[in-house]
Amino acid sequence: MEPSSLNDLAASLADPDASRAAAEPVIRITGLDKTYAGGFRALKAVDLSIRRGEIFALLGPNGAGKTTLISVVCGLVNPTAGEVRVDGFDSVRDYRQARALIGLVPQELTNEAFETVWNTVSFSRGLFGKSPDPGHIERVLKSLTLWDKRDNRLITLSGGMKRRVLIAKALSHEPRILFLDEPTAGVDVELRREMWNVVRQLRDSGVTIILTTHYIEEAEEMADRIGVINGGQIVLVEEKAALMRKLGSKQLTLHLHSPLAAVPARLSGYDLQLANEGSELIYSYDGASDGEEGSGITALLGDLDAAGIAFKDLHTRQSSLEDIFVDLVKERS
Repeated sequence: MEPSSLNDLAASLADPDASRAAAEPVIRITGLDKTYAGGFRALKAVDLSIRRGEIFALLGPNGAGKTTLISVVCGLVNPTAGEVRVDGFDSVRDYRQARALIGLVPQELTNEAFETVWNTVSFSRGLFGKSPDPGHIERVLKSLTLWDKRDNRLITLSGGMKRRVLIAKALSHEPRILFLDEPTAGVDVELRREMWNVVRQLRDSGVTIILTTHYIEEAEEMADRIGVINGGQIVLVEEKAALMRKLGSKQLTLHLHSPLAAVPARLSGYDLQLANEGSELIYSYDGASDGEEGSGITALLGDLDAAGIAFKDLHTRQSSLEDIFVDLVKERS
């Protein structure tokens, strides 16, 4: 994707009122419940605020309520109870105003197979009552590397190209908030990273991005904040960096000069495990509680020396966001 195309698109979507109430949430969800006709309660008293201009990643296993939550906020599904406000507009009472602020990229590829790229994106703009703006449509298509495909029928496009068309449709009416429901599912790694670049450019222009994803790497790479939903409930909402500091465990692996048959009793106060036939000693610890100076590691190394245990190498590993997510879901399930 050409940087100039991305910059042009970002400029066209820039919010002239971005400085207005920057600290005020652009989306405020209060006591949101959704029970379907069959009795399934998909959302349970959800409270959530999305900051203006952030990238918010919503993580959760299949059936956790991610798509239902997005559908309610976008006005596609009516809540059973609770309230959603989109930049101050009630999503039910002020449906038109709220929905006009939102662009949605759904999971399903529901494009008209025999329509051209240009026509389907232009038609989406018209659905929101926007007057024709060929210049904006051109910027969107160029930013997504679709300009050369503008006259192609959708049926002739690859899966990745069809995914880009979905994003183009969502951007056609110049939304201030963009929901991406599994935006890069089925997309190769190279295209995924190109799409991340587009999303960052949009965020930099002031567009608020909310994405659901199964790719933990995607949230770890892009998000400002992480929310975890499980069983229809918000488990936690945290700044990404703070979440990984607070919940991310660390491991110190010591490669020993001589294998051990067992961990010596004098080291029982540490969380130690032997691995690789006793030639490796693994120390697991909480990065936050270990202290800035690594006092736990310093004490361990001193005690190892006193016990006559020598090592030839060491390395550390910090848990990834995926590790944290799996542990959280296990704890709350």
